[in-house]
Amino acid sequence: MFNAFFRSRKRPLASLSEQEVLALAISNEEDDGRIYLAYADALRQAYPQSAKVFEDMAEEESHHRQLLIDRHVARFGPRIPLVRREHVREFPERKPDWLIAQMPISQARSQAEAMEVSAHRFYLEAASRTTDADTRKLLGDLALAEKAHESLARRLGETHLAEDAKMEEDETAHRQFVLTWVQPGLAGLMDGSVSTLAPIFAAAFATGDTTQTFLVGLSASVGAGISMGFTEAAHDDGVISGRGAPWKRGLASGVMTALGGLGHALPYLIPHFAMATAIAIAVVFVELWAIAFIQNRYMETPFFRAVLQVVLGGGLVLAAGILIGNA
Repeated sequence: MFNAFFRSRKRPLASLSEQEVLALAISNEEDDGRIYLAYADALRQAYPQSAKVFEDMAEEESHHRQLLIDRHVARFGPRIPLVRREHVREFPERKPDWLIAQMPISQARSQAEAMEVSAHRFYLEAASRTTDADTRKLLGDLALAEKAHESLARRLGETHLAEDAKMEEDETAHRQFVLTWVQPGLAGLMDGSVSTLAPIFAAAFATGDTTQTFLVGLSASVGAGISMGFTEAAHDDGVISGRGAPWKRGLASGVMTALGGLGHALPYLIPHFAMATAIAIAVVFVELWAIAFIQNRYMETPFFRAVLQVVLGGGLVLAAGILIGNA
């Protein structure tokens, strides 16, 4: 009973017959071709040139598949056994189509190159286990095709991705990154850093108790993070605005909001009130300068204007918290 439970359902590649190796190679080419077409469909609207690259890669896989089928028919007949990569122990699993649709363009290109490396290694291993001369030659030729001087993705990219087109697609990818991650995260960091200043420092100067101040800061930061995260995710599904998946934006906004507040709440874990307050104030100015830097780096806001807006606004809120706490 225990042997049946622990025994792997996958077969080692070494256990496959020559016919099964050919069948596996055929199904691999089919699967890779479908994956490349899925990449093309997912990228066509935003990255039309890269979509064309993946369409050509799918066409290349279709040609390889036909060569393998012809060889199988000549050697073993038209009935091809059903052997797929998920049946074989050495093969990594592929992402399903619904995850491919969310894949960044750079990751799609890297994944395509990794698939070629995997295919090259498989064909070398399969050729070494084949005794038929013609089959061995075909598998060796396919190994060479997969392991070209440059990867197929890069070679096809030279054909379809001119420098201007690649720069345009890279700019589109950068803009999508900013809209999906940077903008919501920056809004959260600003909200968390600035909005929690008044309650934290008011509590600090009103009570003079570091423990109570930390608890106020912790509750304000976590509560603001949850609120901002759900608000960002709920108010825009990203379909019309093109700002990306709601959960990604909500996660970025919520996490950065909480971190923005916790930055100047954590110093109050120090039991010495004056030291904790001095460190918290220093952390506040570091946070505000970081916000100004991110605005300048990703949002193209002039640096001195960003500094004026963020540091001045944050300083006013900090002063308000201190005045209220001392009232």
